[in-house]
Amino acid sequence: MSETPGWSSPDQPSNQPQQPGQQPPQYGQQPGYNAPPPPGAGPTIKPGVIPLRPLAVGEIVDGAITTMRRYPKLIIGAAAIVAAVTQILGLLVQLPFLDDLTAVVTLDPNSVTQEQAIDQFTSAITGFLTGTLLSVFLLLLGTVFLSGFITVIVGHAVLGKPVTFAQAWEEFKPRLLPLLGATLLSGLVITVGLILCIVPGVWLWVLFALVTPALVLERCGVTTAFGRSKKLVDGAWWRTFGILLLTVVIGWVISWIISLPFGLLGAATTGFSSDPTAALSIGSLILSTIGAIIASTITLPFSSAVTVLLYVDRRMRSEGMDIELQRAAGHGGI
Repeated sequence: MSETPGWSSPDQPSNQPQQPGQQPPQYGQQPGYNAPPPPGAGPTIKPGVIPLRPLAVGEIVDGAITTMRRYPKLIIGAAAIVAAVTQILGLLVQLPFLDDLTAVVTLDPNSVTQEQAIDQFTSAITGFLTGTLLSVFLLLLGTVFLSGFITVIVGHAVLGKPVTFAQAWEEFKPRLLPLLGATLLSGLVITVGLILCIVPGVWLWVLFALVTPALVLERCGVTTAFGRSKKLVDGAWWRTFGILLLTVVIGWVISWIISLPFGLLGAATTGFSSDPTAALSIGSLILSTIGAIIASTITLPFSSAVTVLLYVDRRMRSEGMDIELQRAAGHGGI
C-alpha cells in the first residue's frame, strides 16, 4: 500500500504535495487559511466500511463486522484455512504425549514406587509442555500471517476499494518476516512484563497493540513500528485498553458459544463419564478441535480488524489522517 498516501506516517514524505497552508489539522486545532474545515463542518464521507472521521467504539466494532461481511471469501476463507491448519497440526503434535498424560492421571500410587511415580510424572509433564509449546508456536505463525493479511484487506475496506487474494498477498508478502520478528519481540516484552507483575505486562500489551497495522500499512521497520504504536496510544491508553478488552470479551463469548455444543458432544461420546481421562479420548479431542477451528475462523479476523480500525481511529484523532484518506479515496478532502 505504499502507493496510497493516506497511510504514510507524518514523518514520511507524501506522494501528493499539499497546497501551502493545507497541512492536516490536529483535532481541536483551528484550521489555517485554505485549510480543510474541522470535522463536523461538512458532510461525513464514508467511501468504505467506516466514516472518515474519529470513530465511536460502536463504529469500530461495526466496521470490523462489515469488513468481514464485505470480503467473506478473503477474510473468512483465509481464517478458516489458517485455523484448520494450526489446530489440526496442534492436535497431531499433542497426540504422541497423550498416553503418558493418561498414565499419570490414572496412576495408582499404591502400585508403583515413589521414584517410578516421579519419573512418570516428569515424563508426562515434559511431553505435555513440549506439545503445548509447539502448538502455541504454530498458532503464533498462523496468527501473524492472518493478522497481517487482514490488515491489508481492512486498509482497502476503509477506502472502499476492491482487493483480490493475489493483490493482498503481494502487498503483505514483504512485511511477513518483519511482522513475525515484531510479534516475537512484542510477545517477549509482554511476557517479561507479566512475569515481573501483571500490570506492566498489560500496560505493554496495550502500548504495542498497534504495531501490526503500523508495520504493514506504513511499511516501516520493526523498531519504527513499535515507536509508532507507542506514539499513537500515548494519551489514549485507557480508551485503547477498553476497546481491546471489549474485543477480547466479545471473542471469548463467541468462542464459548461455538465450543459449548462440541464440548457436550464430546462428553456424550464418553457417556458423560466422570473418568478424568474421558476428556483425553480421541473423539473428544477431535470434536474440541472442530469447535476451536470454527470459533477461530470468526474471532481471529474480528479481533484483527478491530485492531486495524483502532489504529485508523487513533491516526485520525491525533494526526488528522482522515484528510489524507479522503484524498486517497478520491474525495479530495472535505
